[in-house]
Amino acid sequence: MSQHKILLLGGSGFLGSYLATRLAQRGYAITLPSRRRERNRRLMTLPGVDIIEADPHDPAQLAALVAHQDSVVNLVGILHSRDVALPYSKDFLRAHVELPQKIVAAMRASGARRLLHVSALKADERGASEYLRSKGAGENIVLAARDTLEVSVFRPATMFGAGDHFLSMLARWLTLPLLPLGMLGTRLQPVWVADVADAIALSIDDEATFGQAYDLAGPQVYTLADLLAYVARLTERRTRLLPLSEGWAYLQAGLWWLLPNPELTQDSLRTLQADTILDANSRPPAVWRPVALETIAPTYLSRHTPKARLDFYRAHARRELAGN
Repeated sequence: MSQHKILLLGGSGFLGSYLATRLAQRGYAITLPSRRRERNRRLMTLPGVDIIEADPHDPAQLAALVAHQDSVVNLVGILHSRDVALPYSKDFLRAHVELPQKIVAAMRASGARRLLHVSALKADERGASEYLRSKGAGENIVLAARDTLEVSVFRPATMFGAGDHFLSMLARWLTLPLLPLGMLGTRLQPVWVADVADAIALSIDDEATFGQAYDLAGPQVYTLADLLAYVARLTERRTRLLPLSEGWAYLQAGLWWLLPNPELTQDSLRTLQADTILDANSRPPAVWRPVALETIAPTYLSRHTPKARLDFYRAHARRELAGN
């Protein structure tokens, strides 16, 4: 029996690195396109992973990538855009809408049938933010193809885990003595990135998941204020929170947007205007049991304590001195 071949798009990102590991452990042959192969040296060590330099947004290159694959997994996504447009900017259009269109077309042309696509919890073409609207549009394109393709859609909540841009970002913010922030009452249901990777990996060959869409969230609901307080305890910080009104929060996000790599934008706040939690219509995978945030967060947030950071700087200084 030949080895099952998977094209993993977006495999060098946060979720992608976890999923590539899970798929390699399960014995799949993985093709992972990247714009810069040398930046993915850790993934190169995984058995069965072939990293090639290619641009999936180019239809000709995408067609070549899809050819002879058994399954395609699309993880490509962006959180921010430098442009602002309705219903979404060209950056969101390219990543979340046009790429799924190209993937579906390439698969239909090649004969590949299995497509697993990662959207976002609360993705909706009529959503409050460009991010949610574009994610919703891409998801609908994929689901509309289930007449000819074996599609599965996964809608994860905000993901956490080692290397994340969520709890680790909160930990960085909490190094400030005073943290002004809005939307503190927004409810979130974060999910461990490895649990999301497991849900996708276990669905590759599961015919019961064909044509289905699944919501992936952790077992507990928190407000943003709850999460900040928890991260502050783990990282031994005494930061004072200054709640901002909606207007001041958008002004703050507008100023942050001027930074080279903004961690918070006005579109992010529009996403946070509504709770990102499961509802009565949410459907998780049948045998999927997510792990509690409190089980995982201490394993990597401990490096953000003042002592751990001081130890890091000391070790770095010693290496610098040794190199002179």
